[in-house]
Amino acid sequence: MWTQEYVPLGNLALSALAASIPIIVIFYLLAIRRAPGQVAGISALAAAFLVAVLVYKMPFTTTLMAALMGIAYGIFPIFWIVITAIFIYNMTVETGKFEIIKNSIATITDDRRLQALLIAFAFGAFLEGAAGFGTPVAISAGMLVGLGFNPLYAAGLCLIANTAPVAFGGIGIPIIVAGQVTGLDTMKISQMVGRQLPFISVFIPFWLIMLMAGWKATMEVLPACLIAGVSFAVLQFFSSNYLGPELPDILSSLACILALTFFLKSWKPVSVWRFPGEQGNKTAAATLPTYSGRELITAWSPFIILTVMVILWGLKPVKALIEAPTLSIYVPGLHNMVTQVAPIAKTPVAMAAAYKLNWLSAAGTALFIASIFSAMILGVGPGRFFSILGKTFKQLTKPLITIPAVLGLAYIMNYSGMSSSLGLFLAGTGSFFPFFSAWLGWLGVFLTGSDTSANALFGNLQAVTAQQVGVDPILTVAANSSGGVTGKMISPQSIAVATAATGLVGKEGDLFSFTVMHSLALAVIVGVMTYLQAYILAWMIP
Repeated sequence: MWTQEYVPLGNLALSALAASIPIIVIFYLLAIRRAPGQVAGISALAAAFLVAVLVYKMPFTTTLMAALMGIAYGIFPIFWIVITAIFIYNMTVETGKFEIIKNSIATITDDRRLQALLIAFAFGAFLEGAAGFGTPVAISAGMLVGLGFNPLYAAGLCLIANTAPVAFGGIGIPIIVAGQVTGLDTMKISQMVGRQLPFISVFIPFWLIMLMAGWKATMEVLPACLIAGVSFAVLQFFSSNYLGPELPDILSSLACILALTFFLKSWKPVSVWRFPGEQGNKTAAATLPTYSGRELITAWSPFIILTVMVILWGLKPVKALIEAPTLSIYVPGLHNMVTQVAPIAKTPVAMAAAYKLNWLSAAGTALFIASIFSAMILGVGPGRFFSILGKTFKQLTKPLITIPAVLGLAYIMNYSGMSSSLGLFLAGTGSFFPFFSAWLGWLGVFLTGSDTSANALFGNLQAVTAQQVGVDPILTVAANSSGGVTGKMISPQSIAVATAATGLVGKEGDLFSFTVMHSLALAVIVGVMTYLQAYILAWMIP
């Protein structure tokens, strides 16, 4: 047994500085050196290993097993989601059906600004709510590239758009986990997040279009931005406050998709906006081929089947059935070998280390089954099916290094207590803690790539610290989730998924630089909002 030590250098600030070395390494390599993702990931993993062993005195074998457990999770289920999502997209391209999809979207709108709202914001939010864990960025970014978007913008826009739904992603799992680790009422956490995120959600469509096209072009589509943001935010508030954490994303995104589609049938911007350098100023709807209903349904069938499978996999009765064959493999040399102590844990507790091989219930499996049905409808035989799958795997060899390396880094930082040192340092800010509670969530999602994991990592610390500074713990635990969403767009795991989906492998540094300032600005906004709710707008706390 090895007990975590959160102040190994005898001073919390110095210990937190040591714990931040892997983060500094990955920030430096991605943002300044623009290094490929696999180089940054492996370098940060090595730095975390050395700090854990040399500074935190974590046993070598225990550190190694923590890294291997993270690497295993990076391969399955995370990489499994990425490869199956991009495989479905590649199949539609190889069969020529994506041209039909592209033209059918252009009949709704051939304006890049409005296409970004429909796919990056609305459809991406739907996928986040139904599956989460990288699925929305992998699919929606790939679709935008297929439509003709600049790959960097496609990836960056999908990452930023994904801010709005992340806290309720994967059928509300982040909020449910926050309730489990803190012992607080899950419904109250859901309500509090639902009184924070809608303010961000209503603003994200404007943010996206401003980033794409500038102020003047944003004002041209102001009505569409309002329709998208308000329809999403209103349903997000209502469902999170009155129905629970499971449905906000699905209901909000469906409302947004329907509202935008109906609105765009009767309203058009004064001019069609395209990226500088694109061929032609606009694509007139009259010049597009016309398709029969059967052709349209066939072309869209992979994404329709994907949507149905993802929803099916999230239903409680189905989930109970497909979770049954899950294998729990206790990691030797790590399971119950690390003890968490106060203030991270209420009482000393041995950290479990069970690798769950949920081969059937994983979202990637739902996508793979969807790919089989899609192949049957698209007329893709077994030989061609495996040929496209092989090409997809070859396309993703570098992300197969990057994603596991990043997960290995996250698991070392969690089991060694390095993440906890950083958390305790932020928790020592006294009455300013409500502001920094959002940054704690940001840090957790940056490290793990998951709002769920960030809530598991820092949820209890948020609750304990809030009580110490005299703030309602419901607020700070909710802020962990709301602030966490702002870190998703720069999480190395998310960056790796986005670059894999858009053909930007090796350009992870460029994408990181594209999103980092937006991440920091949104984190400040959530932090200020949380501070105001703690001391001035306390009536908003349920």
